[in-house]
Amino acid sequence: MSATDGEAAAHYENALRELLFFRGEVATASQAVLAAAPKSVMGNVLAAYLGLLGTEEKDATAAKEAFTGFTDCVRAGRPTDRERMHLAAATSWLNGDIHRAGHVLGELTVAYPHDELALAVGHQIDFLTGDAARLRDRVGGALTAWPEDDPHYGHLLGMYAFGLEESGHYARAEETGLAAVQHNPRDVWGIHAVVHTYEMQGLFAQGIRFLDARTDDWATGNYLNVHNWWHYCLYALEAGDPDRALRIYDAVLHHEESAGLAMELLDASALLWRLLLAGHAAGPRWTRLADAWAARHDPPYYAFNDVHAVMAYVGAGRTADAERLVEDREAWLGRARPGLSNHAMTAAVGLPVCRALIAYGQGKYGQAVDLLVPVRYRLNTFGGSHAQRDAVQKTLLEAALRAGRDDTARTLLSERINLRPVCPYNWLAQARLADRLGETAKAATARTRAAEQAAPGAAALAH
Repeated sequence: MSATDGEAAAHYENALRELLFFRGEVATASQAVLAAAPKSVMGNVLAAYLGLLGTEEKDATAAKEAFTGFTDCVRAGRPTDRERMHLAAATSWLNGDIHRAGHVLGELTVAYPHDELALAVGHQIDFLTGDAARLRDRVGGALTAWPEDDPHYGHLLGMYAFGLEESGHYARAEETGLAAVQHNPRDVWGIHAVVHTYEMQGLFAQGIRFLDARTDDWATGNYLNVHNWWHYCLYALEAGDPDRALRIYDAVLHHEESAGLAMELLDASALLWRLLLAGHAAGPRWTRLADAWAARHDPPYYAFNDVHAVMAYVGAGRTADAERLVEDREAWLGRARPGLSNHAMTAAVGLPVCRALIAYGQGKYGQAVDLLVPVRYRLNTFGGSHAQRDAVQKTLLEAALRAGRDDTARTLLSERINLRPVCPYNWLAQARLADRLGETAKAATARTRAAEQAAPGAAALAH
């Protein structure tokens, strides 16, 4: 490690450990690296990545300023090949090309499969860009180079489990995620991966039991606790307990002491939007959430965040704010460099989805369908997971049902039911469609199946 003494290297190892556990102490450890060795290449690279991972534009701007000053000085030095690749990846991402950064880190991992930082950051890039195949194979391609007794091997299993889940290998993902948690009970990313496998299979009762058994390991003291509580809320909704979901929302997802971080606000928006789609009132929560998004004054940075801000504005009845955000992003597209990753994300997916959400909020359901149908097979390209993007897929289904687009609704429901047969939401939606079509026997059967499937989840919540 160039320009990095033993003290700084020890701080760097500590920072890596905290990063893999998603603990806030990673920031302190990263600062300690640079305090001990201000010209440490990997110390400065780590600091740059930390400024980017939260998708906070202000943090990214500050990180770019600091990193640019450092790279101006490092050119006279002799960084290693591995460090040069990290420098290139960090520079690309700081300049707005997250896809290029992920590509460079992929090449780095081929040459240096034991570089934990390259694997961890590359894995998050694959998540932020919705690239399921790379999310799986980036880690899978390095895994056999690691001895199973390595202290961080379990963390790699947790990453790999999430990649497997997003690629549809649910049984293998669950097995791998449980192995990760066995290595490190507080591996919140490994826990998160297992939770995703249950979500995608409709096994919400099992998911509730899994999270309840490990509350002390994931529910506090890490950057992922709000997101994992969001998953718990999804299980509660499937079990027919929206009140439980709202209690969790008030206690954890968004309240007076919330920091207003984008990653947490989007979880709050995604939950309230699902409640809106299901016809459940959220009261003044919408206004408070919209206020939190508005207070951020976000410039165009990450289209996935923009979509969730629009959800909050529409849910609060602030259509003008939602439309202003769309107009601002449209104007930005005309002046921004096309090479920016967010340019393509915004143009191809972000804006059509935002417009569809506004149309839905105005009761223009047919328009919402027309906007979402062309993009539904490329939603992944603006980031997030299948579970997160399902809010948009459900919006399309609900819009089709409300617009009387019966053929479209039937097709969407058939897709959902055959992919996830254990899901009360799907059967209740089918019952609604059957009611309108006069298929009373089919509607009754669908409601019965929904009730039967919800019962185990309700029992798990009660327990």
